[in-house]
Amino acid sequence: MADTPLRIVSYNVRYFGHALRGLASTLGPKRRVSAALAALEPLPDIICLQEVETQSFRSNVAHRRARPDETQLEAFMGRMEETFAHLLRPMPYEAFYFRAHHYKLGDFSLYTTGLAIIVNTQRLVVDTHNVDAPHPITHHHVRMLRERKQSRICAYMRLLRKEDGLPLHVFNTHLSLPTPFSRAFWATRDKMGNGINQLHEARALAQLVRARSADEPFLICGDFNSPPASPVFHYLCDEAHFTSAQTAVGQIDPHVSRAFPTAGFMHMRMHLDHIFSGGGVRWLDADETRPFGDPRSRFHGLSDHMPLIARFQLEPPAARAEPPRASSLEPSAPAGA
Repeated sequence: MADTPLRIVSYNVRYFGHALRGLASTLGPKRRVSAALAALEPLPDIICLQEVETQSFRSNVAHRRARPDETQLEAFMGRMEETFAHLLRPMPYEAFYFRAHHYKLGDFSLYTTGLAIIVNTQRLVVDTHNVDAPHPITHHHVRMLRERKQSRICAYMRLLRKEDGLPLHVFNTHLSLPTPFSRAFWATRDKMGNGINQLHEARALAQLVRARSADEPFLICGDFNSPPASPVFHYLCDEAHFTSAQTAVGQIDPHVSRAFPTAGFMHMRMHLDHIFSGGGVRWLDADETRPFGDPRSRFHGLSDHMPLIARFQLEPPAARAEPPRASSLEPSAPAGA
């Protein structure tokens, strides 16, 4: 059976509120993001989103909900349905939301945070997930502020490819910003990816990945708030032995921090978003991944981040198994020899 490639998109959508500088979510960005995703050829098989709201004042003040309990992800998927109907194509996606944090003033919901994984069910079967209990990875450097700090989680899903049943583990996350309550924060010029709290969260993430994926193929994607050449990036690549997708296809130099920005704030340009892999994932290309600010991208101006878009193949266990060592083929000496 043909080993057809799979495609993943990882995208921080900024609560679909970029048109209003992140102050509120609007309908227009949801439509434009859905149209941009539907225009990709081939279609993505997995879409991992960061900064997705549940329900709050910020997510609803500029967008009238279809029903009172409609979530932001449901509103976005409604726009996806509209987009595919306009294209006269079947809608292939099922969406899963992973709640992270809820900011309230009394009973008033100010804003919420979360992650989403959207799956092309024409090509993949959802085996398991942790929607009901996303894995916490937040490191609280100052314990007295732990209730005010934004919670960080890892969304997890195990998928099976329909054509051959090969498994694929998908992890989606959003690491904290570096804590200023550390001497190291003020001792370095480059802050992002140098936070001691970020390294703790990266270690917690790596432990989760190893525990859940075992020896099966896996992907880790998200907003890591850490550029290449940072301690967090090098921990994930050099110590955890994860493979950077952009490095694997030659799109970035892992020793250069600013050559390929994926996010922007005012005049600042930063490379904060990554996709990592292991266990039998072979990267093919990231051809439609563009640096932040590139007007050629269909995602230009839709968020303060650009999506990472990459194709890969899954290697079956037999193809990636190591040959036995010569010593293991030698008969063992009898006891007492």
